[in-house]
Amino acid sequence: MIADVQRLVRCESPSEDLAAVARSADAVAEMGAARLGAEAERIVIDGRTHLRWRFGETSRVLLLGHHDTVWPIGSLDSHPCEVRDGVLRGPGCFDMKAGLVMAFHALAALTPSTDRPHPLDGVTLLITGDEEPGSPSSRELIESEARRNDAVLVLEAAGPDGALKTERKGVSRYEVRIRGRAAHSGLEPERGVNATIEAAQQILSVAQLGDPTRGTTVTPTRTEAGTTTNTVPGSARFDVDVRVRDTAEQQRVDTAMRNLRAGLDGAVVEVRGGPNRPPLQAVASQELFARAQRMARDLGIGPLRQVAVGGASDGNLTAGVGTPTLDGLGAVGGGAHADDEHVIMAELPRRTRLLTALVADLLAAPDRCAPGRNGARLPVPADQMCGGRD
Repeated sequence: MIADVQRLVRCESPSEDLAAVARSADAVAEMGAARLGAEAERIVIDGRTHLRWRFGETSRVLLLGHHDTVWPIGSLDSHPCEVRDGVLRGPGCFDMKAGLVMAFHALAALTPSTDRPHPLDGVTLLITGDEEPGSPSSRELIESEARRNDAVLVLEAAGPDGALKTERKGVSRYEVRIRGRAAHSGLEPERGVNATIEAAQQILSVAQLGDPTRGTTVTPTRTEAGTTTNTVPGSARFDVDVRVRDTAEQQRVDTAMRNLRAGLDGAVVEVRGGPNRPPLQAVASQELFARAQRMARDLGIGPLRQVAVGGASDGNLTAGVGTPTLDGLGAVGGGAHADDEHVIMAELPRRTRLLTALVADLLAAPDRCAPGRNGARLPVPADQMCGGRD
């Protein structure tokens, strides 16, 4: 497993580098074919390469992961992939190349049963290539696969101390554009409409939309304005990151963002974007977490912990269409997107055995694990069916 993780980490795959993502897809597909005995279906959307393995005529359990990372080409020079003192390090090892290796080894360990002559019958494995920027090309693919299945197991990295992620905040992303009027800042500044001042006022207003009591954060982030030091800025823009625990808050903030109005005479405010991922709420994970807890006890590796996190994943999308979803089943370690990204090696076989047991249990018990098939799929409010990034 360690050799497999190193192989994938050393094939760098920053999301925005389509050629690098394609090379990474080749490496992942080759590894999957060797471990699973089947070739991947390659799905290229907007130049981004996604991989899918389907086994059997009916899908029941979807394993979900991604092979793109946030690390640019050349990161291995400063962050080499290495193993030392029981810890594996390298760009993207924790988020989430180790999770892909775990999926391959866990599925390879499944055995046939009387109602499942092929050990992988009923399993779908989907590995996407654009999760980090918000799954712009794979969203519909992910949601479609989720609707076909009774449960989704997400191989994103575990939370602190190996906790499974049973709640994730929903995400909205906005771009606020300000149009003012440029003028010479020394000769006739009174003829200008200062887009920087308008942007500053809007930023302060937007920041007030957060609600700590509800766990809602509204954070203005990247900002740009003006052209030269002696020109009244004629344009400005800033981005906004929103994180919410429930869909009512997502809708409240969305309404407020779309109601932004200019304060300066002659300025124009335009808001783009909207909800990107709905919240993954506890109801989507509770039955699957209880099942995983039982599996962990049987294997002698429990008890498991659960955690709510602010970061989103593709698990938000699968829960958003009503499919029970359990996230954080990947590697135990830390430092995602950071200089100290690492995986604790001793946890790899233990968590992989847990994943194998959980998939086998879901496949073996259709009467207990098919909330969708029996018409009891998770309810999805209309306002939770969020649109894409635009």
